[in-house]
Amino acid sequence: MTEIGRLLTAMVTPFRADGSVDYEQAGELAKALLASGSDGIVLTGTTGETPTLSIEEQVEVWRSVRRAVGPDAMLVGGASTNSTSESLEMVTQGVDAGMSALMFTVPYYNKPPQEGLFRHFRTLAEATPLPCILYNIPGRTSLNMTAETTLRLAREVPNIVGIKEASGDMEQIGVILDGAPAGFKVWAGDDSAAVNIVERGGWGVISVASHLVGRQISEMLAAAAAGQIEEARRLEAGLMPLFNVLFIETNPIPVKFALNHVGFRVGGLRLPMIEASEAAQAKVSAELAKHQVDLPIPV
Repeated sequence: MTEIGRLLTAMVTPFRADGSVDYEQAGELAKALLASGSDGIVLTGTTGETPTLSIEEQVEVWRSVRRAVGPDAMLVGGASTNSTSESLEMVTQGVDAGMSALMFTVPYYNKPPQEGLFRHFRTLAEATPLPCILYNIPGRTSLNMTAETTLRLAREVPNIVGIKEASGDMEQIGVILDGAPAGFKVWAGDDSAAVNIVERGGWGVISVASHLVGRQISEMLAAAAAGQIEEARRLEAGLMPLFNVLFIETNPIPVKFALNHVGFRVGGLRLPMIEASEAAQAKVSAELAKHQVDLPIPV
């Protein structure tokens, strides 16, 4: 298996004016992201508005993007809901749909105990030969997966190869980094935490801002990974205002506005997500004006 890269973009799902998925534009966006610094793409994750996509739509996004980018690009399919049996419907289609790896999010709303999390993720991972990445984001799910559960999965389920950690708890992340088996990777789930996590021994970031400044984030990660922390911090300082403004309202509202604003058409959002407020639009626009956008914009 090709190594999963340091910089993965959690890609938005483009929609047409009628609210249907724009599969062709999803392919074009994926190609543009790969051309502008991303090592790979995470499809149908939180940023892809998966709570409002059907399983059929999500799998078709996988297929469409794979056709667009060719056989070699690293594509990670977000393949989980808060129902283990429903998640399995996607997981078992991963290979046929051309995914390089799959990502599983901590179940939202039902708040299982840690043993339930362990069994859920083990069941999903054992249903596929693909490498699997866990995703811990308690701000979205209302449930934190503990370091102990993460490490148990890392040690006992061979094809669970890493975690996207967005708990914001560096002590917890440190415990994972210290206890993980060889080869288990930790990606920051927040752009603003990427340098801290890589400096601590993590691998990279699954990013939102890389829709716009992928090459610059890649340089920042490379500096951090090489131990050039002063340079990494310098690059981070220049990007931090953009990282922050892209979360001024609930993700992916600001980044979808930003992409449309710079000329890469991704359409609107599906309810209950709505368009960016005028105040948010003004702040995102003002910050974008300060940056060189790496993403190639269609003429």
